[in-house]
Amino acid sequence: MNRDDKATIVSELNNSFSRAKFVVVADYCGLKVSELQAIRKELRDCDSEIRIAKNTLLRRAVADTDNAGLVDDFTGTTAVIMSYADPVAPAKVVAKFADDKDKFIIRSAALEGEKLDVDGVVALSKLPSKEVLLGQLLSVMNSVPTGLVQVLSGVPRTFVYALQAVKDQKEQAAS
Repeated sequence: MNRDDKATIVSELNNSFSRAKFVVVADYCGLKVSELQAIRKELRDCDSEIRIAKNTLLRRAVADTDNAGLVDDFTGTTAVIMSYADPVAPAKVVAKFADDKDKFIIRSAALEGEKLDVDGVVALSKLPSKEVLLGQLLSVMNSVPTGLVQVLSGVPRTFVYALQAVKDQKEQAAS
């Protein structure tokens, strides 16, 4: 690989690191190509990608980004997973893949520039997805007006029940 190719790769990686909201550094040594293709496909479905490059190129690419704290983890065979949108979905994919494949080892991660350890990635993967959280928020927001309407309608309803009871008492007394 000549110097121009390396400069192009570093530029592309730097652009990816700059745009990424969530980055995971993992060791993929011993995985089959078909297994890497499987995780690549799953990550593509959640607006993420997995990149494999030389550690020296990765160190140069991450240098001037928010994810510069990951530079010490670029050793051995390194795969970098980058997410550009919701960090929960790729965290779920990576954590599940690491559980299924013993040879895929998560080294560290960064969320919005803050470094996470393996436990942080697992904790992030256990969160509900963005759609589920929005649904829960909507149900909470919907329950407040519904409760208010029920409380406000309770006063006239009990008044009507009281009037009906008085009417029934007077009808019984008259007969």
